[in-house]
Amino acid sequence: MKICNLTSGSKGNCTYVETTNHKILIDAGTSNLYIENALKSINVDASDIDILLVTHAHTDHTSAIKVFNKKYHPHIYISKEICDEAGLEYDSFNIIDNLDDIHDITIKAIPLSHDAADIKGYVIEENNSSMVYITDTGYINKKYFDLISNKSLYIFESNHNVEMLMNNENYPYHTRIRILGDKGHLSNEDASYYLSKIIGKNTKYIVLAHLSEQNNTEDLALKSINETLNEVNMYYPQISIARQNTCSNVFEV
Repeated sequence: MKICNLTSGSKGNCTYVETTNHKILIDAGTSNLYIENALKSINVDASDIDILLVTHAHTDHTSAIKVFNKKYHPHIYISKEICDEAGLEYDSFNIIDNLDDIHDITIKAIPLSHDAADIKGYVIEENNSSMVYITDTGYINKKYFDLISNKSLYIFESNHNVEMLMNNENYPYHTRIRILGDKGHLSNEDASYYLSKIIGKNTKYIVLAHLSEQNNTEDLALKSINETLNEVNMYYPQISIARQNTCSNVFEV
């Protein structure tokens, strides 16, 4: 399995996952041209994308879906609730009704908690390779820990530093409280806590994602996860940052 985050942040999100028989996008929340060029930079043609998984309706996850669908016609896993909120025509898509219909790999949707309809993350597995994609959530229910534990790679939200957020007067107070709440975003400390509970011996890579440009820094996000994993005396994998409008490394797991 190959994984590359094409862009991550409040201005746009898109991740590429390649298995033996499938080329998959998780979200298409940037321009169609950017997605085409980003894929080309890792030697993938956009026309080869056969599956598009959608997490939720916010424009930084859906803005290119209409154009991408019209041009390339992938199979799309998206609910009517997400389409209604995003202003997309559900009947215009080649819909995947049931992820179990994709027989040669396993894809599981994980319910998350955000101020959007039908928000979800994803687990993708093929043979001994696996990855977890979780962004845009205020918390993760412990009943899903078994499902997301000990995977090969995690793309995982580490959105904000709480102190920076609360001291940022450019954000109205109610916005700051929303981000901190159960339907907001994971802080660096939240991400570090959850990752310390779910990574395992099979975990090779962690990619910290959806960092706020105004309320976080890469150094603070990395410091939080490193300190947490050191405190619990846990061996930890290679840790990197997903950036806005920049492709990550192509990870092979």
